[in-house]
Amino acid sequence: MSSSAMHIARTGLDAQDTRMRVISNNLANVNTTGFKKDRAAFETLAYQTITAPGAASTADTKYATGLNLGTGVRVQGTARIDTQGSLTQTGNAYDLALDGDGYFQVQLPGGNLGYTRAGNFSRSPEGLLITSEGYQVMPGITVPANATSVSIGTDGTVTAQIPGQNEGTNLGQIQVASFPNPTGLQSTGDNYLKETASSGAANMGIPGQDGRGNVRQGSLEASNVNVVEELVDMIETQRAYEVNSKMISSSDEMLKTLNQNL
Repeated sequence: MSSSAMHIARTGLDAQDTRMRVISNNLANVNTTGFKKDRAAFETLAYQTITAPGAASTADTKYATGLNLGTGVRVQGTARIDTQGSLTQTGNAYDLALDGDGYFQVQLPGGNLGYTRAGNFSRSPEGLLITSEGYQVMPGITVPANATSVSIGTDGTVTAQIPGQNEGTNLGQIQVASFPNPTGLQSTGDNYLKETASSGAANMGIPGQDGRGNVRQGSLEASNVNVVEELVDMIETQRAYEVNSKMISSSDEMLKTLNQNL
C-alpha cells in the first residue's frame, strides 16, 4: 500500500512541476505584446478495479459502489486562453492591434505562414509592411517612399497621403485570419502560431466581418496575463507540491515502521 501511495504522490509532483512551468512562462511573458496565457489541464491515470460496482457480494446481493483505486494524475495538455488583452496607445502609425477575434497573417522563412496577435509592425526599405524580424505581413502592403502619412481603417483599408494629391491613395487592405478552432493553433515561439489539423484551415477575411476583430491603428494589444491570478495559482501549486512531497515522506515512514516491526 505504501509503495503505491509513493508512486501516486510522485505523479502528483510531476504534474504540479509542469503546472509551475506553465505559470512561470505566463509570468515571464507578462509584457509580451499580444501574448495569450496558458492553462494546464489535468486528468486521472487508469484506475485499478478491485471490486466492480454491481458485482455479486453474496448469492443474493450486489456491491452498490465497488472498490476502485486511482493510480495518480498527469497533465492532459495546455490550453491557450484567448481573452482580449488591453489596448495601449503608442501613436506609431504601423502599430496595429486587433480589437476582437482573429490573427494577422505573416510570411515566415521557407514559405510557411504564421499567425500572430502582435502587431508591432514597421516599414521595410522597400516600403513593405513587416514584423520586427523582417517577415512580411500578408497580404503584402507596399507604402510609397514619398508617402507623408499612412492611415489604416478599422476594416484594414490602408491609404497613404502622397504629395500633390488631394485624396489619399488606396494601398490595399489588411486581412484577418480566423479558425474553426483557434485553441488548436500551435505555438512556435517569437509570438507566432501555426495552423494544425486541430485548428482547421485559416479563413482570411475583412476585419470587423464574420466575427473578426477590428484593426486599431496606433495601438498594441498587451498580454492577457493577470499577475495577481498567476501568483495565486503559483501559491496553490506550491502547496499542492508540498502536500505530495509530504505524502512520499509519510509513506516512507510507514514502510520504515513496517520493516522495523516485522
